[in-house]
Amino acid sequence: MSKASSSIDISQAMIFCAGLGTRFKPWTNQHPKALAPVNGKSLLQRNIAYLQQYGIKQVIVNVHHFADQIEAAVQAHRGWGSDITISDERALVLETGGGLLHAKDLFKPGERFITCNADILTDLDIAALVAFHEKEQSLISFSVSNRATSRQLLFDGQNQLCGWRNITTGEERMAIAKENLIAKSYDCVAVFEYEVFERTQLSGKFSLIDLYLELAKSNKITGFDHAGDRWIDVGKPESVAHAEAMFQ
Repeated sequence: MSKASSSIDISQAMIFCAGLGTRFKPWTNQHPKALAPVNGKSLLQRNIAYLQQYGIKQVIVNVHHFADQIEAAVQAHRGWGSDITISDERALVLETGGGLLHAKDLFKPGERFITCNADILTDLDIAALVAFHEKEQSLISFSVSNRATSRQLLFDGQNQLCGWRNITTGEERMAIAKENLIAKSYDCVAVFEYEVFERTQLSGKFSLIDLYLELAKSNKITGFDHAGDRWIDVGKPESVAHAEAMFQ
């Protein structure tokens, strides 16, 4: 799925697979969205292969909706060549931020890691994202673009996260008060320093956006513009045909 393979000094990642997939019905009436096929390969398999291109083969997968099916697929395919660890959220789906914190003990203490969403397919260069992250010396760096979206992240001229805006409702949440902010969309591939677990006060059910905005008040959180890369949200059944045209 990536345009070029390049190993990086990161060995671990998390793929978010626990969502209910309400936009992806009727498939998700009987299956988890992460196992939806695109040209014969599930979204989960494709993201595992994507991470493998950068030498990342230790992958945490969180599960809730039809969790047994994901576990069975991982076992049947021997992790598609990766070492898969399940983070069990059967009791309560915790969203992306809560799911990340729930999996804390499955990460290697002190080591940087990657996160991505099972329903996003992209050929974003993770090595370039990590190089940007290291140059900026950020706590978290994530992919952004100029695609149309009703929910925007707001950055200053140095790519530092300052806030969030819902252009449909007019709601704004600011972490840093600045003017002339630049709106970008959140594109879901992120690199984290392990210290995020030590610096957040959030708990329970919350999104990664909540986590970013909380941490941005006192930490450097940056957006990496990956313009020109292929990227698609396979969030609805009609998205599959577009994804199949983009990714063979």
